[in-house]
Amino acid sequence: MSKPDVVTFGCRLNSFESEIIRENADRAGLGDAVIFNTCAVTAEATRQARQAIRRIARERPDAKLIVTGCAAQVEPGRFQKMTEVSAVIGNHEKMKPAPWRDLFAPEGARVLVNDIMSVEETAGHMIEGLEGHTRAFIQVQNGCDHRCTFCIIPYGRGNSRSVPMGEVVDQVKLLVMNGYREVVLTGVDITSYGPDLPGGPSLGMLVERILKNVPDLERLRLSSIDSVEIDPLLEDLLMHEPRMMPHMHLSLQAGDNMILKRMKRRHSREDAIEFCTRMRAARPDMTFGADIIAGFPTETEEMFENSLKLVDDCRLSFLHVFPYSPREGTPAANMPQVDKATRKDRARRLREHGEAARDKMFAAMVDSAQNVLIEKQGKDGFIIGHTENFAPARIETGRARLGNNSGAMEGNIVKVLITGFEDGLLMGKLFDE
Repeated sequence: MSKPDVVTFGCRLNSFESEIIRENADRAGLGDAVIFNTCAVTAEATRQARQAIRRIARERPDAKLIVTGCAAQVEPGRFQKMTEVSAVIGNHEKMKPAPWRDLFAPEGARVLVNDIMSVEETAGHMIEGLEGHTRAFIQVQNGCDHRCTFCIIPYGRGNSRSVPMGEVVDQVKLLVMNGYREVVLTGVDITSYGPDLPGGPSLGMLVERILKNVPDLERLRLSSIDSVEIDPLLEDLLMHEPRMMPHMHLSLQAGDNMILKRMKRRHSREDAIEFCTRMRAARPDMTFGADIIAGFPTETEEMFENSLKLVDDCRLSFLHVFPYSPREGTPAANMPQVDKATRKDRARRLREHGEAARDKMFAAMVDSAQNVLIEKQGKDGFIIGHTENFAPARIETGRARLGNNSGAMEGNIVKVLITGFEDGLLMGKLFDE
């Protein structure tokens, strides 16, 4: 019997959860199903999910189409009304076996979405690996206690909940035993990890325990983090522990203090600059990515220029740029809006500035030796992977050298000489041993 297909939108946490969904749906015998694990971070993300549902319905008219994830949690009725959709499952329910098993029983509910705010804990889920990935994502936290004015995610994920440290460590051990060299700790707001657990451990304590108890783990990363919430132990580990990769993705959102205040963010422009400067002073190879919203309500050209300047002041290398998209039910949707054309133009300018900053970093890496985790086999004897500071690299190996064993390199870490860069990729070649 065929296995269910899972179409994943959005964040790394969704990638992890899709493995649990696939396993639960497979055990429930839903081999003819296509499951959409949706994202609600922007109105555009929800539109893309609906568009994908309609496309798959045309391509596979006999398949059962099931919608879950944040968009399904926030707007279940919208998906229920789609004639293509067979069932809608909420974010809490999607992680349990029973809803999938009972979904199409005679008495089963076609819409199973409960109050996410009533969920008080997040259980650890053991997976042996992630389909199509050479690095593993592990959920350590879910939900968010903050209420940024542009964000609907707390209503899709609920309040902050943490996975007990022992369960996280056991999951890391299993993945390393199964051959994973790199693990990424992920969640909605991972720097809020711990206060809901006995003893109130911090994210730094969790990271320290992983590194101590899984000595064979070679590379550990963190997903998007809020720099003002980083605890002293975590900061020390990021500065001095070589198995902590020298790259952080920061949830900055804007570079202007008034816009940050209207977003109800917890940091200032100066906080972000000071943090990046301090981290890079301790670890010069540290690189930073960031989420930045262009065209937030009330943003003037001068305010936007401050976001452009932040790229330089923080030496950001990898930007995720979002043109502001109003989400019904959020305070920002009721603020004076920037017109759509201006939002789109500012997003373009911000991306171009970010690409120039990235290329400047790449230029400084030419002629250096880098350790690269190989993720997939490219065309014409090339392999693709990421360096320790998360720069994507295209590496020449030569078909004759690899023969028919090119796929065997996936998941391995190799030493690479960087020879140049092109189209957002470092170019390199394997060192001869």
